Amino acid sequence: MIFADKLIELRKKAGWSQEELADKMGVSRQSISKWESAQSMPDMGRVVRLAQLFGVSTDYLLREDVAQSEEIAVVETDAEVRTVSMEEANAFLSLRDITSRRIAIGVMLCILSPVLLILLAGAQQYGRLGLTQEQAAGLGLVVLMLMVGGAVAIFIQSGIRLNRFEYLEKEPIETLYGVDGMVRERRERFQPTYSSQLTVGVVLCVVSVIPLFLVGMILKPQDEFAQVVSVAVLLTLVAIGVLLLVRVSSVWTGFQMLLEEGDYTREEKSDRKEHGYIAGVYWLLVTAGYLAWSFISKDWQRTWIVWPVAGVAFGAVYALARAIRRKG
Repeated sequence: MIFADKLIELRKKAGWSQEELADKMGVSRQSISKWESAQSMPDMGRVVRLAQLFGVSTDYLLREDVAQSEEIAVVETDAEVRTVSMEEANAFLSLRDITSRRIAIGVMLCILSPVLLILLAGAQQYGRLGLTQEQAAGLGLVVLMLMVGGAVAIFIQSGIRLNRFEYLEKEPIETLYGVDGMVRERRERFQPTYSSQLTVGVVLCVVSVIPLFLVGMILKPQDEFAQVVSVAVLLTLVAIGVLLLVRVSSVWTGFQMLLEEGDYTREEKSDRKEHGYIAGVYWLLVTAGYLAWSFISKDWQRTWIVWPVAGVAFGAVYALARAIRRKG
């Protein structure tokens, strides 16, 4: 009996359709159809996976002279474990690289969005601009909303494109032959870029407060417009720093997802299923609080502090939720 006939027999004995087998193998239904019609053969990694799924030896699948009586004991497999092929892994890493750049730009736009409003409001208030208060505020708000709207559009489009790989973040996976080595090799090549841009990003965020200190030490206290400009410079430096951080962190996260390391071990994925709603609710409240405080106080020069504080606090909130769950 040839491989194609054995595959059909085993699939039917397991009670699976071609679509169901394709889903378990991480391939298309057309691929299963070609294997069963002897139009093509799976690579060795997939042959091994088929042997695991059906509880038979690879010799039984590949050699015509091996009888079905020589099947090995059926191996129980976790039906929830998804397999990742070489093609899927490469497609995911390529898409992750593209979307990481776009998401980083979106985050930068959000941070930069109030900069023009701050500058226009300050220039109008201190007589540096021939606009009324309403005109300055209106123009600044229009630009702010356009930048935030553009960022939201970027996030939505990137999320839609990455949606097909959502299982890598939430479900346990099993990579086929060669995938693990490929991912580790690409991560090793990316390591210098990751280290350098991460360092520059952190440094920019740290030194971003220097303009505020310089204005306070060098210029006259009454030159309040210079303080406004220093806040704009601060936000610009933070935006560039965060751009670098988000970009390299997103790519690095892609490697961790495929290798099930760091925040993407099976234990972490299980916790994320339990507490995934926390992040959504938390950041929704933070955003609502930031906008409410900013519009009510009109003190955009100071309300930006919400974001770094919220970022640090989130780690504590998430850790507390996990501790409560495990204790319970």
